[in-house]
Amino acid sequence: MAELPLNVHLTSHPMYLSLRGPSVYEDEKQRTWLYLVMDIGGDLQVQLCQVDYPSEHIGLTTSPSTMPSMWMLHTGNQYLDSMGRFWRIVHHVMEDDVEEMILELMDDS
Repeated sequence: MAELPLNVHLTSHPMYLSLRGPSVYEDEKQRTWLYLVMDIGGDLQVQLCQVDYPSEHIGLTTSPSTMPSMWMLHTGNQYLDSMGRFWRIVHHVMEDDVEEMILELMDDS
């Protein structure tokens, strides 16, 4: 019988995520997170996956980006970005040894 994937909801979130290169953020523990921007029915969401990404492969961000340069954990389930916008944590899970978090831009931001 095939094993079911292990899916664990996480409540301990990174304190901050800082933009390090194209599609790459880094947290306070120097872990790298690849991101993907999604438009879900008019709601802006960002999917972040924590992956080991060698620092020598991270290029410097020199061109303007539509992504915030940093997210800071504001409350238990929200981040405040460097542009003054609030993002709620839709989910933060560990599935099959991959940590994934989805942030959604809040309407009043």
